[in-house]
Amino acid sequence: MTRRDWSRPGIAVALGAALTAAWLVPTAAHAAPVAPGTSAAAAARGAASPFAEYEAEDGTYDGTLLETDATRTFGHTNFATESSGRKSVRLDSTGQYVEFTSTGSTNSVVVRNSIPDAPGGGGQDKTLSLYADGTFVQKLDLSSKHSWLYGSTDDPEGLTNNPGGDARRLFDESHALLDKTYPEGTTFRLQRDAGDDAAYYVVDLVDLEQVAPPASKPAECTSITEYGAVPDDGNDDTEAIQAAVTADQNGEIDCVWIPAGQWRQEQKILTDDPLNRGQYNQVGISDVTIRGAGMWHSQLYTLTAPQDAGGINHPHEGNFGFDIDDNTQISDIAIFGSGTIRGGDGNAEGGVGLNGRFGEDTKISNVWIEHANVATWVGRDYSNIPELWGPGDGLEFSGMRIRNTYADGINFTNGTRNSSVTDSSFRNTGDDSLAVWASKYVKDPSVDVGHDNVFSNNTIQLPWRANGIAVYGGYGNKIENNLVYDTMNYPGIMLATDHDPVPFSGETLIANNGLYRTGGAFWNEDQEFGAITLFAQGSGIPGVTIRDTAIEDSTYDGIQFKTGGGEIPDVKISNVKISGSANGSGILAMGGARGSATLTDVTISGSRDGDVTVEPGSQFVIDGAAARSSDGARGSGQGR
Repeated sequence: MTRRDWSRPGIAVALGAALTAAWLVPTAAHAAPVAPGTSAAAAARGAASPFAEYEAEDGTYDGTLLETDATRTFGHTNFATESSGRKSVRLDSTGQYVEFTSTGSTNSVVVRNSIPDAPGGGGQDKTLSLYADGTFVQKLDLSSKHSWLYGSTDDPEGLTNNPGGDARRLFDESHALLDKTYPEGTTFRLQRDAGDDAAYYVVDLVDLEQVAPPASKPAECTSITEYGAVPDDGNDDTEAIQAAVTADQNGEIDCVWIPAGQWRQEQKILTDDPLNRGQYNQVGISDVTIRGAGMWHSQLYTLTAPQDAGGINHPHEGNFGFDIDDNTQISDIAIFGSGTIRGGDGNAEGGVGLNGRFGEDTKISNVWIEHANVATWVGRDYSNIPELWGPGDGLEFSGMRIRNTYADGINFTNGTRNSSVTDSSFRNTGDDSLAVWASKYVKDPSVDVGHDNVFSNNTIQLPWRANGIAVYGGYGNKIENNLVYDTMNYPGIMLATDHDPVPFSGETLIANNGLYRTGGAFWNEDQEFGAITLFAQGSGIPGVTIRDTAIEDSTYDGIQFKTGGGEIPDVKISNVKISGSANGSGILAMGGARGSATLTDVTISGSRDGDVTVEPGSQFVIDGAAARSSDGARGSGQGR
């Protein structure tokens, strides 16, 4: 099917006290809910981020306001669709600017922006001028090297870096530490001056943060400089970093210290396999502690594309970051990759910042990962050296800052259990920002099931492909207290049985989340996804509870039960507020959906196609009785 501009009337289902229909405000009034972190209703949700965020369109500006279309069309070089709040400001001529006043002190700046690609691809570097209270501060360095993917396909492996036709992934970020601290109430201006000569600048948002000074080396740690690493000299420090990590793993030192500085890394840090099992080395580090002076200060980076790195690293996993097998602690560093694509152009890949088996007692905190294919992939297939099999168990990720990837943010797979991601920030991921994938590539699918994982108090913005948060199979997994904003084409939260997972069982909990402007159209725009979507493509999805959640300004439906081969029985939905579903229903059961849901204290308002809609032919039951159906059916089709 093709996407439709339906004109069918909304048909609300009378569900007594369980459902309150409140047609109070037209849909347009819901186009721009409050900015992240400011809603009283969302006060207990999201990450405790150290930065404050400022939307360009909310400040004062001399430029062109870009606003998305009604269906937030994605993939057709649409800057506003890919913008936070679906708005941004374009600067086309000298003297144009974006200006705002800080609400706290700051000594750093991050600018989410888009500048044109180079004519032949590969990106270009330009500058934009920063002012504070009318005084020039510095030129900010901007680049389009890591943005601009071309092609009309929704298959990520089919996109290319070669200019031509439609484009997506239009934005990237620039960051800088400033020379001094600017107090609360400073008026900052991003201005296009005479030397700022990109054809245009699109400014989406700015982060301001008071960054603490570099931490001092703990007494128990040994610096990588003692193994020959030299900061900021542009030479490859891999050998020194690897030597220090190996010394820690062998018990020769107690902790690896990465001081403040820029440290070039052109090979992944791992354990060289003396048995040379497999085509690539797939043995990670164990019993290691790595500490840095802070994510703004201790920064690892690579200049070589992963597929060109050579050596003992698997090209899919890249030439930067760490391969982890067990009992590893990493904190207060940054890992910047050099990826520019996922799969296309000769099967080039962006690499993985942190990967491996992860094992037990691994804790990762305050790590910034950017320009990777996947920021963190937890788990290896059992076939990857079976004698080393061991799924992640009890892992803890906190304070993560994941930016601008070509695929997932953090994915728990291969039987990962009892693990968590908390107080972390994700922006512009190219696949699920957070996922549990209970895959079958494990030792024993009856035992090695992804279970009892928790994603809580995270803030997710602008996934440019796939979901904010997804769970594929398993049991006891929880999605709690998160904020999800502005998904390009997929749900804010999705439970699904595509990717052939171990089946769902027990309970899966979705509780106290806030979803704003989520959902979208994908797969040639034939499928339209809700803010929360349940998709039993194969096996069923039992035991789902959705409660204490706010869903505002969904691109399509608020909660959607998608056509699939499996059943979705006995879903419990309580204390949920759905407002302003822009192009769909508050709750939709598609024509091929099977199962049931009970609604308690659910409030729906301002949805274009009505409060609750069950399409013709659907075997889905709402609150014990089939809802009246409406004209027309929504596309079901395949999943991602």
